[in-house]
Amino acid sequence: MCGIAGIISNHNQTEALQKMLISQHHRGPDFTGSWSDDTLAYFGHNRLAIIDLKAQSNQPFHCTENRYLITFNGEIYNYLELKKELENHFNFHTDSDTEVLLNAYKYWGEECLHHFRGMWSFAIWDRHENKLFASRDRFGVKPFYYIHINNTFAFASEPKAFWAAELIKKEWNNVVLSRYLSQANYGMPDECMFNNIHQLPGGHSLTWQADKISIKKWYHFEKEVHKIKHTKSALEIQNELKALLEENIKLRLRADVPVGFNLSGGVDSTLLFQLIRQQLNFDKTSAFTFYSNDAKYDETDWVKQIIGDTGFKWQKCLVDKYSIPEFAEKIQYHADEPYSGIATLAYARTFEEARKNNYIVLLDGSGIDEQFAGYDYYTKSTDVNVQGTNTSPFRLNCLDRDFIALSNKPSYPKPFADDILNLQYRDTLYTKLQRDIRFNDRISMTFSTELREPFLDHKLFEYAFALPIEYKIHNGQRKYIIRQIIKETLSTSLVEAPKRPVQTPQREWLSNDLKEWVIEMTNNATSNYAFLNKKEINKELDLFFNHNNENSFYIWQWITLGMIKC
Repeated sequence: MCGIAGIISNHNQTEALQKMLISQHHRGPDFTGSWSDDTLAYFGHNRLAIIDLKAQSNQPFHCTENRYLITFNGEIYNYLELKKELENHFNFHTDSDTEVLLNAYKYWGEECLHHFRGMWSFAIWDRHENKLFASRDRFGVKPFYYIHINNTFAFASEPKAFWAAELIKKEWNNVVLSRYLSQANYGMPDECMFNNIHQLPGGHSLTWQADKISIKKWYHFEKEVHKIKHTKSALEIQNELKALLEENIKLRLRADVPVGFNLSGGVDSTLLFQLIRQQLNFDKTSAFTFYSNDAKYDETDWVKQIIGDTGFKWQKCLVDKYSIPEFAEKIQYHADEPYSGIATLAYARTFEEARKNNYIVLLDGSGIDEQFAGYDYYTKSTDVNVQGTNTSPFRLNCLDRDFIALSNKPSYPKPFADDILNLQYRDTLYTKLQRDIRFNDRISMTFSTELREPFLDHKLFEYAFALPIEYKIHNGQRKYIIRQIIKETLSTSLVEAPKRPVQTPQREWLSNDLKEWVIEMTNNATSNYAFLNKKEINKELDLFFNHNNENSFYIWQWITLGMIKC
């Protein structure tokens, strides 16, 4: 897991590249490497060593004849199987998945992408043709930001790299920002919250040559789902699903550093624990759980039940309300773009604690809700995409009307006949999962740790997504088939545990203990941004502080604007 950076320009960019790498050092503190041909291409890499820790696997990485050069962030989990397939054609000099990836590209060309199971963002430079080929994994787990301005093309893992190198100025993209503040939308897959910065969407590739860019969609999720027809018995489907789950965990335990996992009291984490328990001895791993010392939100009793008497090590990570202001600023610096609130900070604590205990890789249960219809609004007639609230997540009365007018409402494809499937599709490729993927990348890399999400394996996701609705929602119970799998080894109370969308006392803390900080951040926001109506915001704050706090999403939006200086 790493940071990648590169610049293609007719001007010398050696110093700019170094500034990009310094800004992303937290993503890869084990080695920083760079390469250039001094005339056009400048490539850099920050390495967090996970597989093949030796120096020979440092990047940027050259192929043996020096035609191709790669900078790569991520993991190709099936690299051992691919290596065996390619050994008849290439001599391998490392034990890394980087060399496998590069040789796969040399052998299959762009078709190599369809052979990979993993998460990745990479750029390959062809020195013979002066051509760049870049790709992002199917769901966009690993980031790829780019700019193309003034005959300069540059890419990086985080937006801050472009500002650090002074390639562009830090300015809001007001269309995306307006959508965030008025619709709770964090941006489309190709968008960034800041001007002149683009994202390569998940499942897409990019080619640069002679200052021209072409972008191609190489992964068609909806087409893959349509190919799957579930005609077997319920028991056969359950067994096939279990086999896929077990295979994915096995692949994602491949590492030359210690592997731990995040554990909450939910169904997703319960399944993850059950699968890890089958493949790892209790003395070779540790679970990490955040808690806040508030009984209403404490999941540690559920986690105790899950772990039981298995002997697994378990680290509890306290989220202290008085540390929130400083910690929020730290995470905001690393996130660049807005994140969702104190729940994200609580999750970040697990990575901080894991790193302190020398766990460099963590697994978690992201993606289950999107593929198994786990959100409450899947069973309601609503277009909302904010979980766990019955009131509006934003306050339009606090925004300038001209600013609101910038906010064009996104249109999401509906490739399926079933309404629930279309909601799942929206959440997977456009809204919830894409938002969470970005948060997860930033907060894990803040503490130089790698997050692996086994439930985002494309084979599993396609299989589960295509299941008939009765396997997902049965008698009102969501994620039904997952609960049936868990039931085989764990208690009924854990199987029937309801989804708990609110995991931290954000509303209580912001309206009471952190009131002064909220006021300070909100004042910062109204001072810096003319589109905010200070008078209306103060009215809303008064209501919030006087216990009209069923929803605090809009409060966090204003805090975010108070933290981000643009």
